Formats: sequence, C-alpha cells, structure tokens
Amino acid sequence: MPLYEYRCGQCNRQFEAAQSVYARVEDTECPHCHARQATRLMSSFSSSVSGDRKPGFTEIKAQAMGQERMERFAKLPPLNAKRNMPHPNMSSDSDSPSQGESSSGS
Repeated sequence: MPLYEYRCGQCNRQFEAAQSVYARVEDTECPHCHARQATRLMSSFSSSVSGDRKPGFTEIKAQAMGQERMERFAKLPPLNAKRNMPHPNMSSDSDSPSQGESSSGS
C-alpha cells in the first residue's frame, strides 16, 4: 500500500497516510484535528536495490565502451594516408600510350 503525504487545510499540519491507490483525497481525515480538508502533497520516494544491478549501470558501461573505442581508433593511421598512394592495379592515362601513338617514337 502506498504512503501518501498530506497537509491539512484547517490546522495546516503535515501528515502521512498509508492508503489504497483508489482512496479519495476528500475522504482523508487529519489525525490531529480530524478535519476532512487534506491536500495531497508531492513527495519523494525511496527504493532499495539488491544484487549487482544498479540504476544507470548500462549507461555507464556504454560510455566506457565508447571511450575505449575512441582510444583504439585514435591509434589507427589516418584514412587519407592510404588514398594518397596509387593502387598497384590502377594505371593513369598519362602512363599508357594513346591509341594514335606508337611506342617506337617515329
């Protein structure tokens, strides 16, 4: 059963009540003055975590993996280093004779 926080509209005191989720605010009675003028307040909650799984673990692990990848990629040679070197199977048009030229030079 959830624990709700209230403030009494008559005596202005705060109190807690363990109620069903279907309980109506209008039916909540102040334990101090017994008035039915309570206002439900927003409050924090607590939770317990057991085991190895902690909230945010996946995000922390993903961030660490991303950092590790960036460090590995930083050690690789730059991509443009391979582009400047001609491929051995490719020949440029200026190296080969054109159709109208002969290799004898006459």
